Amino acid sequence: MTMKVQKVSSRSQHEQRIATKRHGKNKWLKKVRNLDSALSSASSGTAKLEQQIAKREKPRLKRLKKSYAKPVTLIPENSYTEEGKVTFAHVHTNGGTELEGNSNSEDSQEWSAYAKSVLQNGVESSTLPDTEQLEKDGLQYHSQLDHAQNRAVLVLQQGQVLCFRGKCLLTCLYGRVEVVGFTIEEGQQSYPLFSPPTHCPLTITALGNNSHSTKNKKEGRLEAKAIVRKYLSSEPCKRLISEVDSESCVLLLEPLDTPLTRFLSSFSELSEVFGVNSRELRSQAAIYNPALSAVGVTALCGPCAQGLVMSCSYREALSSLLKAWAGEFDSCPIILVCGGRNSGKSTFSRHLINSLLNHTASVEYLECDLGQTEFTPPGCLSLSTVTEPLLGPPFTHLRDPEHMVYYGLTDCQADIDRYLESLKSLWRHCSGESPVIINTMGWVKGQGFQILVDLIRLFSVTHVVQLSYGDVPQCQHLTPDFLRTAHGWQTHPPTPPTLTEESTSHLTVQSHVFLNILSEFEGAGTSGKMRHQRSNELRDLALLSYFSQLQSTDPGPIRPLHCFIPYQVPHSSLAIGVTHCEVAPNHILYAANASLVGLCCLSEKVMGRGGPVVLSQTPICQCVGLGVLRGVDMAQGLYFLITPVSPSVLRHVNCLLLGEITLPKLLLTMQHGVEAELPYVTTDYSFEVTGAGKLQVYKGLTRPGFLKSNN
Repeated sequence: MTMKVQKVSSRSQHEQRIATKRHGKNKWLKKVRNLDSALSSASSGTAKLEQQIAKREKPRLKRLKKSYAKPVTLIPENSYTEEGKVTFAHVHTNGGTELEGNSNSEDSQEWSAYAKSVLQNGVESSTLPDTEQLEKDGLQYHSQLDHAQNRAVLVLQQGQVLCFRGKCLLTCLYGRVEVVGFTIEEGQQSYPLFSPPTHCPLTITALGNNSHSTKNKKEGRLEAKAIVRKYLSSEPCKRLISEVDSESCVLLLEPLDTPLTRFLSSFSELSEVFGVNSRELRSQAAIYNPALSAVGVTALCGPCAQGLVMSCSYREALSSLLKAWAGEFDSCPIILVCGGRNSGKSTFSRHLINSLLNHTASVEYLECDLGQTEFTPPGCLSLSTVTEPLLGPPFTHLRDPEHMVYYGLTDCQADIDRYLESLKSLWRHCSGESPVIINTMGWVKGQGFQILVDLIRLFSVTHVVQLSYGDVPQCQHLTPDFLRTAHGWQTHPPTPPTLTEESTSHLTVQSHVFLNILSEFEGAGTSGKMRHQRSNELRDLALLSYFSQLQSTDPGPIRPLHCFIPYQVPHSSLAIGVTHCEVAPNHILYAANASLVGLCCLSEKVMGRGGPVVLSQTPICQCVGLGVLRGVDMAQGLYFLITPVSPSVLRHVNCLLLGEITLPKLLLTMQHGVEAELPYVTTDYSFEVTGAGKLQVYKGLTRPGFLKSNN
């Protein structure tokens, strides 16, 4: 759609109405103004470097066809002892919950200075791990840097594991490697890897050469050496080629520069979001490797070199679900993953999705967790079709889902019925041709447990994966026997059959496979206490990631949010509503100004008479994205919105929903280019006033009806 740009002038209100009628259906117009010259300029040195990175030569590789079934090894055989324990170091966290004392003291200037000394060339020998010990432990990584193209070639021997922090673009040139359950082979496309300290570090495990290869060892060794010679000059090539054999894996690692990484690093508080954390700095876990450091990768060793910890029950559940997709069930499996907070649900779901993508072209993902979403900003319920592996935490792979509903809160306690009805509306769009994974909330007590019972029944779940930790279970096991008598929020146990129906009753009773996983990583069930690990910080990262889509894909200066030209929309063309509380109609525009809003599409046409159209109740409708209501012009009857949603999609938006999800404070207090007083920000606020603090919510209370059903 060609956008019509309208310049702001001092026209009268009558002239504005004429202009609005003239534009007809295209109500989304750009408001033009001059940008601050200081923001359009950038450092010449930085621009030159980014230009060189953008123009570097890419290997001409194509992704294998989807129909190609890649052989997958879930767990490398030589990664476990006879007792079933992992031979490399265990992890402290699977889902970003690291147990620490005072995060502010740990992330002090002392650790920042040490981090720079480790990641730069001038490293003191006393701060580095012993080279002989690294070689003995198999942690001495053989890599060389191509200075001309600013890329590194890494050789891993079969079974060798690289645990790292940072980010890079990985291409498998020879052999096979596994990352979070996904097998990457030679001939496939390049994949971005993100390993920030918000979650457990990623590991790259070398699986050796393809088992179906017809080459003998000599031919394989010659081919691998030829690949190394192709990507390295003579001198670095000589040092690396002696480490190559037929079972080696040859990887190409390149710096990863995206609008997301540039936008996050523009904030001083997030400058080290892809670095090492304070615990890893204190334990001197970083391995200095010039080639890896040059492309943004910091290898880890010792107790902090902790990838994904998989207990025996974890591996058994994963294997059982892969067999279910392989053909043990006639229909596609519908897998519900549940468990208490910080039990590893999201990590298991990502691992399961990646493992399934080794065998199928796509996986459907139903998001039922409002607080910690996987593909969307918080406060949204969505149905997504996943076709690419998830090789990083949620904020690194946000994408537009096929269908989405804006709920507007981080939990569903305020309106459980609207929550369930929203999920039902999304479930109607499931194709049934791919395996389905249902992610649930960490609220597993009282009403939250009743919701789980409803989801299993409403969506005809075939497999229930329940994660727990410690010696005491967090809730009752959701076995088929328990579901026969359990009461949900909306559903009830089936009526006992009569004598005439007893012989056929077993045909109508729905059953499922129950899989229980005991999480054994350190800190299971404990909220993250280090920087960027708390739930509210992870939500802020997801929102920042969403609005990073506004930035240009070309390297250049970061543009703050207030520099983008907003869309202007007449009040009469959009309905506006509040999802989380009651607001008087004459105050609703005050509440919505400078707030985050959901851009929704009502089925009926909105017809206003010059003023704002206020919804009397919250609708359940399609949401296409989020935007910032930057301003409201009452004189001309216009909303001004900033959003990364494309103009062709915005044509269908006719509703704005305001929820309790707020903009990250970094966007309001740390935007570049603001010299005067910060807009929309005030420090003249007293928390001593009654009601000014945060309300305490008790979610573990059980409804009386539920208590009676168990007695």
